[in-house]
Amino acid sequence: MKEVFKKLKKACEEAGYVKKGDRKAGMPFNPLLADDVKQTAMEALLKNNLYPICNYITDIKDNFLIVTCNMNIYDVDNPNEFIEIKGCSGLGKLDKYGTGNGITYAQKYAFLNALNLKTGIKDEDGFEASPFKNNKPVTQLKVVKDNKTLPDTKALADDWIDKMTKQAEHSVSQNSYEKGMQPLRENYAKELQQISIDLMQQARVDGVENTLKKQITNRRK
Repeated sequence: MKEVFKKLKKACEEAGYVKKGDRKAGMPFNPLLADDVKQTAMEALLKNNLYPICNYITDIKDNFLIVTCNMNIYDVDNPNEFIEIKGCSGLGKLDKYGTGNGITYAQKYAFLNALNLKTGIKDEDGFEASPFKNNKPVTQLKVVKDNKTLPDTKALADDWIDKMTKQAEHSVSQNSYEKGMQPLRENYAKELQQISIDLMQQARVDGVENTLKKQITNRRK
């Protein structure tokens, strides 16, 4: 058996768990912070003379992007030996923060996947890590959505898009559109916060609103 597998097994046993962060308003579960995951993982890896190097692939869609992290964990004592952690992905918006957000999320789950890190509590978001067994480096994450606890962000987004569309139909300018939307945003604040948690639905909402604003501008020409 390769020495790198023995080292990663030892790192998994020493890593312990990552404590989840505090739940914020609108969140259906306690967040697992990327910095906490990285710190716990790196301490265990470096202690066992292992070092991770990531390669990222970005796939740009119509209204969002997908960043995939492929992580190689190298044996510092013998760099020819390494373990591949492939296919951990994260979503991001099509803005200046999107790529960074996608990288952060994808890397977080690559570390979780590699070390099978636990959170110390029965988590509400469905992540159930199994122990590191039989010297196998990777087990796939299972993310299960519990429809009883998670908000239906698609339905919320559909409803909000309908409100935006109706307001746009009666707006003669972007200024009048914004004035009409302001009270709607205030009344729909809780739902908008829930939509923002789902990056894909938020990207869809942003894309529709950009299209509606362009249509309003074009009507004036």
